[in-house]
Amino acid sequence: MSRVVNPVLDLPFDARPDPDEFIRAAMEWHFGPDTGSPYWLERAKTLDFDPRSDVKSHDDLKLFPNVVNELREVRVQDLVPRGYGGAPGIVGVFESGGTTGAPKRVVCLRDWLDRMVAWSNANLDAHGFPRGANWLGITPTGPHIVGQLFARSAATHGSVGHTVDLDPRWVKRLIAEGAYEQADAYAEHVIDQAAFVLRTQDIGVMAITPPLLERLARRDELVDLVNRKVRAIRWGGTQMDADSRHLYRTEVFPEVTLYGHYGSTMILGIAGQRLGLTDDDPCVFDTFSPYITFSVVNPETKRLVPYGERGQVVMNHVSKALFLPNNLERDLAVRVEPLPGQVGDAVADIAPVARFEDEAVIEGVY
Repeated sequence: MSRVVNPVLDLPFDARPDPDEFIRAAMEWHFGPDTGSPYWLERAKTLDFDPRSDVKSHDDLKLFPNVVNELREVRVQDLVPRGYGGAPGIVGVFESGGTTGAPKRVVCLRDWLDRMVAWSNANLDAHGFPRGANWLGITPTGPHIVGQLFARSAATHGSVGHTVDLDPRWVKRLIAEGAYEQADAYAEHVIDQAAFVLRTQDIGVMAITPPLLERLARRDELVDLVNRKVRAIRWGGTQMDADSRHLYRTEVFPEVTLYGHYGSTMILGIAGQRLGLTDDDPCVFDTFSPYITFSVVNPETKRLVPYGERGQVVMNHVSKALFLPNNLERDLAVRVEPLPGQVGDAVADIAPVARFEDEAVIEGVY
């Protein structure tokens, strides 16, 4: 049986809780002996502060260490808050892409996924995505959360979701071993499968990664099919430079809505492209605040960089389902002032660091 929870942790997705009240409620939940996860209750014994008494604001999340590397080997049941009781509603165990080192794991609970998808669907509405369309997803499935996000989005915002599976880890391995021709052949194989779906089905929305969108755009037949059938493209996974975005919007797919998102498995979600950007604006991403928040810091000092300057992205996830603060991501970005009422930073011009945790970063097809 689930425990009583502070209502501020269960507000509708479009309600905006007071960020500091929300943080205090989350600390009570995640570090209360009857509601916190076994992992955090044990980990709290090693901290030099008491989260329930000392963490009173969003800014106080900086007190926590970055624990994501510990999630490579933690028993996943130990990540589920006890407050959910014996039937927590686990929808998946998801892993980081394994770009650098062994993958890290997080558990996704149904109430969080419902909240994240509802927020994302509202963003799609605002950007003019058609409701009830058939979707085509050229994205990874498990153990990457993007596959689950696609499936739920296609089912709740669209009607039918067609999928082309994608194994980015295999491509990264091929590239790391210098097998570039095999990596190229695999990517073409993926596009061949997408082409068959586009030829034979009524696809209104397409979800795809920027490297694969670039490949698709090399084929005149597929460009014609997309322009004739597809009304909106949702891209994400890696960066899309400003020149490419401008070219797609103005010349390659001029009548198709182009919408980007940026996220990470470790935050169990995404940030969405800001509404109202012009073709010449950088692509700014706003988070699902206060549940998902970013900060952009100097990689050496870990202090915030000024707005308009580049730094490394730090991500926080704080919800009833998961607590994971201060995850230093492998991405660089420009720090952008958030929208009114938002906590943390917006980001733009995403690009991976060259090396992360002493390993080269390989983007591949994702």
